[in-house]
Amino acid sequence: MQKRKLGQDLEVSAIGLGCMGMSEFYGPRDDAESLDVLAHAVELGIDFFDTADMYGPHHNEELIGTFLHESGADVRVATKFGIVRNPGEYKRSLNNRADYARAACDGSLRRLGVDHIDLYYVHRVNAEQPIEATMEGLAKLVQEGKISHIGLCEVSAETLRKAHAIHPVTAVQTEFSLWSRQAEASILPTCRELGVGFVPYSPLGRGFLTGRFQSTNELEEDDFRASLPRFAEEAIDQNLRIADVIADMATEKGCTSAQLSLAWLLAKGDDIVPIPGTKRRQYLSENAGATSVELTAQDCIRLESAVARVPVVGERYTPEGMKGVDA
Repeated sequence: MQKRKLGQDLEVSAIGLGCMGMSEFYGPRDDAESLDVLAHAVELGIDFFDTADMYGPHHNEELIGTFLHESGADVRVATKFGIVRNPGEYKRSLNNRADYARAACDGSLRRLGVDHIDLYYVHRVNAEQPIEATMEGLAKLVQEGKISHIGLCEVSAETLRKAHAIHPVTAVQTEFSLWSRQAEASILPTCRELGVGFVPYSPLGRGFLTGRFQSTNELEEDDFRASLPRFAEEAIDQNLRIADVIADMATEKGCTSAQLSLAWLLAKGDDIVPIPGTKRRQYLSENAGATSVELTAQDCIRLESAVARVPVVGERYTPEGMKGVDA
């Protein structure tokens, strides 16, 4: 597995692993299977695991903590704080206060069973709580050795600049894929100006860009994608045309749609580290294979142009999910 660098000195595998779905949101969980997938990721050279305290809540960090304790694997763990929600509820509030960040960090350290967190993100920014105060609090956690690097999620370019002026930001995590390219307008260029790494989440459109879903009816009752506008019955037929475009070029390149979608992201710059999520060995191996798919600049232009001719129908999230996005 190739390596890439986020910020100045956080070296990680070129493709990471999003672990959220191992705990909730995408159907039933199976801890034994998830632990096996984590072990297989390490075998494949993937050493960048992404989690958050709100996944479960808490279960996902505990799962990774169990894996780290039992395996002794050398991986970089990124986790997040700032979204507060009750078990079983999608409704959330945002808390970026420095005292809350400290308490949340201590909780994450305990659940993960580690003495420091490699990359600690503000999961969503509460616009009513100054980012400068949040960063000052996180900077103290860096000084104390509790966290090594600071990250931000789904922030505006203006907020990134304000935060970076207080303490270097190592990475920004934002949804970015062939059907979610808003990041290219301002936040990605700002990251590059400041030397901040970029971590796309949902790089496969929550599985949609792989062509796996043909109907909303294929989603299980407890799969939150069924509530997302882009997966709605009135949108899915139109959006399938995007998956078809990707599938056509994937066939031409001799790879899968997932691999093509990830290879496109990897080709966008060495400062980009996508974190596709999965809880299945099969998909993990497939995703890792994207590093072997070579796309020329002309390939990328053709793919982008073909996708652009098919308008995306539906917002990324429901209004509740949009809290703190581009804040």
